[in-house]
Amino acid sequence: MSKSTTYLETKGHYQILDGLRGVASLFVVAFHIFETYADGNRFKQIINHGYLAVDFFFLLSGFVVAYAYDDRWGKMTQWDFYKRRLIRLQPMVIAGSIIGALFFYSQSGAVFPLIHDTPVWKMLLVMLVGCTLIPILPSMDIRGWQEMHPLDGPAWSLFFEYIANILYALVIRKFSKTLLAILVFASACLLIHYTVMGPQGDVIGGWSVNKTQLYIGFTRLLYPFFAGMLLCRMGKLIHVKGAFTVCSALIIAVLCVPRIGGPEHLWMNGLYESFCIIIVFPLIVAIGAGGTLKSKSSVRVCKFIGDLSYPLYITHYPLIYFHTAWVTNNKIPMTEGLLVGLGLFVASIAIAYACLKLYDEPVREWLKNRFLLKKA
Repeated sequence: MSKSTTYLETKGHYQILDGLRGVASLFVVAFHIFETYADGNRFKQIINHGYLAVDFFFLLSGFVVAYAYDDRWGKMTQWDFYKRRLIRLQPMVIAGSIIGALFFYSQSGAVFPLIHDTPVWKMLLVMLVGCTLIPILPSMDIRGWQEMHPLDGPAWSLFFEYIANILYALVIRKFSKTLLAILVFASACLLIHYTVMGPQGDVIGGWSVNKTQLYIGFTRLLYPFFAGMLLCRMGKLIHVKGAFTVCSALIIAVLCVPRIGGPEHLWMNGLYESFCIIIVFPLIVAIGAGGTLKSKSSVRVCKFIGDLSYPLYITHYPLIYFHTAWVTNNKIPMTEGLLVGLGLFVASIAIAYACLKLYDEPVREWLKNRFLLKKA
């Protein structure tokens, strides 16, 4: 029997945006490696603003979702949309949870005080719940950091991304540009208020199930995701030569700027982060989406790091937990530990690539054939 032609083929990619997602993912791994040596002091962290990559990912996601689905709602149902997003994202969520479980007991130490006394059955239960992306309550914490996904910390951002996708499918897709612009403006005000007037002077947080952390998570999600949608709908792209190079340099600069203002002037750093998220990131996406790649090598690089970006982001953190425990337990200074950190960086890429080729791509292809391609 033939396959139905009602399957919605994947649209062409913005190759530069794929590459930029890869650049940001690589810097997230580097940020987390250096974070190990900061002793919890956000003022001396190298690649100080590396966590802003998450806010950039949210903006990219909003742009891509609007591009991929805004004009398809007459051809698909909400459930069709949810299936497509689950097939794209969920396999690697499961892989990240399993990898986190495999490394879990090698991460024991003072920095993770609950690991030593966590029974295997409880760890496996947390792993299974993590595979669904349902958040773990603090009462079920098995690490000591009160993460909603204690086996794979970065999964918190996927939890919020799922919420954004649900909001989009239920309500936001029906918004006019004007109404969407009002939502984006209100979200920008919320972001500025928290970063400039709040207690931290930054957007760090969002990974725990408590009032404060959930507030941070939604504050980080709402503006960039829906600003990305609005940017796509407006279609105001910027065309410059060497767009990938220009955008990569901007991303690296934003992430590597040292902490601004110090403990006495938290609002200064908050203002910087708001400016980056509200102005610079949309500018980068507008330039990236409006640019073209001239050489075959550039196309290959963007495709490689773009394909690698999501598996890398969602699988690298179990290695960071391990590195953090090793550094803390043995009081390793950065000058001695960076060679191991470099090895961890390479290992993260290797694991992500193996997951991509041996698991993610084959599984997504099978799921697409099983659940999206309907027999006529």
